[in-house]
This record gives sequence, structure tokens and C-alpha cells, in this order.
Amino acid sequence: MVTLRRSLVALAAAVAVVGSLLLSSPASAYPSAFFHTQSTGNRGADVLALQHLLAHRGHATPTDGVFGAATTTAVRAFQSASGLGVDGIVGPATWGALVPQVSQGASGPAVRALQVELNAKRRLSLPVNGVFDASVTTAVRSFQQHAGIGVDGVVGPTTWRNLVWHYDYPDFGAGICDQDPDGNGTAANWATAAAVAQLEQAVRAFSRPVPLGDAGFEHGGDIPGHGSHDVGLDIDIWPMRTDNAQCTAGRITWQSATYDRAGTRALAQAIRAAAPGHVKLIFFNDPVLIDEGLTTQYPNHDNHLHVRYCERVHPSSLYDC
Repeated sequence: MVTLRRSLVALAAAVAVVGSLLLSSPASAYPSAFFHTQSTGNRGADVLALQHLLAHRGHATPTDGVFGAATTTAVRAFQSASGLGVDGIVGPATWGALVPQVSQGASGPAVRALQVELNAKRRLSLPVNGVFDASVTTAVRSFQQHAGIGVDGVVGPTTWRNLVWHYDYPDFGAGICDQDPDGNGTAANWATAAAVAQLEQAVRAFSRPVPLGDAGFEHGGDIPGHGSHDVGLDIDIWPMRTDNAQCTAGRITWQSATYDRAGTRALAQAIRAAAPGHVKLIFFNDPVLIDEGLTTQYPNHDNHLHVRYCERVHPSSLYDC
């Protein structure tokens, strides 16, 4: 655990400059790309990919995209067999030992992991059939060109790292409605695979439409109108209305006559339940929800909930669970 933390701390300085480098040249190689740490309570495409990779390495676990007890057990078994620190956390060293080199003609669970990542990070619809055929090669080469890395169609450590690091895009068929309060458009809807999947799960469990404000840009970096939202782990959503018109009538404050405190409370609870141990905080200034320990006061957060997700180990202490 100490070694893992030290290896990530070494990346912190690079993470601090990722925005200016990437946004000025979005097709350049991601200088601060790293494997997002996944652990118990996470969910999403990165979790599903690592579950397939565990199967490739002989440690099968249910491939459901949820990092539960069975996945933790499989990770610990793999770490033990590989001579790694046994902590059940999939950080850079464990990711690095999991990912193989694959190319056209390969088949099996590792190719399924690749197809999952390409579908999520490049918004594709490749069959997740474990067959590295010509269509997968085309998708890999396209991603490599997009990322500014060597374009050879071969998926080695650099391509894996950039794929896992790359942000994901939410499913707006999951009960989420897209809003644009700060003029950043659909370009600001990206976040890490875990953050996206955990929000989607919360909204499904909540069973009411939830407006999405800004999350982040596809490759991170500074986003107009925000002091954060640059590492893929911050997502803004809007409070609930008593008329249930939060997706059509605009956002309100916690002081508005149509503010639905009970609904907003239930939404905050659903967000925390969908990502146990991975919600750092929720900024929102309703004093009742603050007293209940659900949200945290912060200036200019009267009219939206700012959800900050975290990773078990992250280069920045602001996002370290």
C-alpha cells in the first residue's frame, strides 16, 4: 500500500499540468495518463475490463462491472501469485501486471477487456466477443492516433494505460438529462469510467430524472466556469423540484418554493449508496442536508450539487478516498 501510494504521488506534478497540455492539443499523447486505481465499491467500464483481465490471468470473477467481494478475492489471489503487495486494490502495479500485449488474431478475455474499454472511451459498439479482428484493429489504430501514441494496431502497456486513463461518457438513456448551465455544451460531459457508472447507478436507483450540469472535458483540464472538474471526478447535478420539472423548467436553489428537499435528500443518499467509499463529498448549501451529514457547505453551491468522487489512491489528495 505504501509503495502504491508513493508511485502515485510521483505523478501528482504531472497531473497538475494535464489540462493545459491536453486542451491545447487534444490529439497529443496524454503526458499524465495513469491507470485509475479501482477497489471495492467502484463500478464501470474499467472494473469490467479488469474483471476480464483477471480471467485472462486465470483468476475468473463475475464480469458484472461491479468491484465486489468476489473481485477483491480474485485481485488478492492474482497479486499473491504475481509477487505483488496483496491489498485487493488495483493500482498501477497491479494494472501493469494484468495487461498483456494483444494484436489482431488474438482471442479470449483480454480482448474482451480491450473491446469494453474501446466501446466506453471511444463511444463505439464493438461486439464484446473476445475476437481481435480487423474491426478491433481499426478501432485500436484510431484510438492510438487520437491519443498521439504509436499507431501500429498492437495493444501494449502504453495503449492500455491511455485507454484506462481516458474518460467515459454518460448514458443519457439512464434517466439523466443533459443541461448546459455554463455554456460548455456536450464537450463537458466526460468523467472517469467509475464516476460515470456510479452516477448512472445512482440515477437508476433514484428513479427520477436527474439533470447533469458539467462534469469535465474528454481529456481533462481547466473548464470554464469551474475551479475544479479537471480530473474527471467532479460532476454537477441539479436539485429536485416538487413539480418534477427539473429537466424542463430549469434549476432552482434550496431556498426556492418548488425545491423538493425530500427528493434531493433521497438523491444524495442514492449517490452515496451507489459508490460506497468513493464519494469524497457533495457540495450543496441546504443547511438541513448539511446537518444530516449528506452535503457540505461551499460558496456558490445553492443551486446545484457538486459530487466529488474519489479513488482509493489518487495522485491528488483532493481525490484520494
